[in-house]
Amino acid sequence: MMSKYRLQAILFVFVAFMLGCNEYMIVGVLPDIAKEYHSSLSSLGYLVTMFALIYAVFTPVITSVANRWKRHHVLLTLMVVFFVGNTWTALATNYPSLLLSRMLTASVAGAIISIVLVLASYVAPRDKRASLVSWVFAGFSIASVIGVPLGTVISQHFSWHDSFWMITVLTIVVFGLLVWLVPHDTPQVAGHLGDQFSLFKDKRVLIGSIFVIAVCAADYTFYTYVRPIITNLMGFDNTWLNWLLFMMGLFFIIGNKFGGLLADNGGVHRLPGVYVVMTVLLVALAPAFHFKWLAIAIVAILCITFASYGASTQLMFLDIAEKEYPQSLDLASSLNSIFANIGISLGSLAAAETVRFSSLSNVGNIGAVFGVLAIILITVVSRNYEGMRH
Repeated sequence: MMSKYRLQAILFVFVAFMLGCNEYMIVGVLPDIAKEYHSSLSSLGYLVTMFALIYAVFTPVITSVANRWKRHHVLLTLMVVFFVGNTWTALATNYPSLLLSRMLTASVAGAIISIVLVLASYVAPRDKRASLVSWVFAGFSIASVIGVPLGTVISQHFSWHDSFWMITVLTIVVFGLLVWLVPHDTPQVAGHLGDQFSLFKDKRVLIGSIFVIAVCAADYTFYTYVRPIITNLMGFDNTWLNWLLFMMGLFFIIGNKFGGLLADNGGVHRLPGVYVVMTVLLVALAPAFHFKWLAIAIVAILCITFASYGASTQLMFLDIAEKEYPQSLDLASSLNSIFANIGISLGSLAAAETVRFSSLSNVGNIGAVFGVLAIILITVVSRNYEGMRH
């Protein structure tokens, strides 16, 4: 019989997979939505921006307010809201309706994953925390491996609405498993809203959070328009597109597991070198578009670098909160996802503006600007944080 911990660990990864499908699938189906709604790609790029912005604003508020109630009750309530939001997306027949449904889903998605991360670090033995946290983040990457290409194929052969119906079915399955497997007795330190936000007085937390913004902005400057980049700039057809999206997802998973390895061997102190590589590769993208297999090789390594920070920053935030701000533990667990989404919002906005005022081939150069900022910030964090040194 599989141990309860192993079942819980698989479920937590599955929750991340479900959330990742909902968030990322929109990138794969944007051209199909544009065709149905007779909208431009650049205007639909703002769907990604708005989702990320609402996610970032609502996550700390819901996470902090919800601290007064039992975690498992809050989690199940948020799952019902997520179910309503995603089903509304599947039913949306016009742009305003689609936008509002995405905003509703975004308002709870971050709080769901932050509660799951607290539960994961609670149920995992101490020596397995880095591994489980990196697997939960890998759930998002698995969504981009399986969910995004599958959603794109469903959208191409049936309708983009059916892609979101698939997530509605997933949500029902996840809800049932959460009722069965989520622990009911996790310790909580109640605190006022202001007490929770005291975490941001810590320079390491603040700079680490801005670092996460910079990495994700670099990522989404490129990733928002990944489908037209692969088909229009690199010249691959739709069959290749789905295989290449699948491959990118695989490399995101490798990046997450590499990130778990880094978290066990120096953590944030190993990250500056990773982001130097990312920045150099982003600059190399524009000339590489003329050599499509070289461009794909660069994209594969970029996917690894984009995903490498997660476990290290997550464990640093939790470590600082446990030792110095115990009342802020739930908020600390959500910092990665909050600031990743601010970065996604910033990156997708930068991508939309680049496409509007310059050209699609310049997205790598704009991403590299965020890359330079990421290198500076993580170097400062490394000098000020003593944990994780070996």
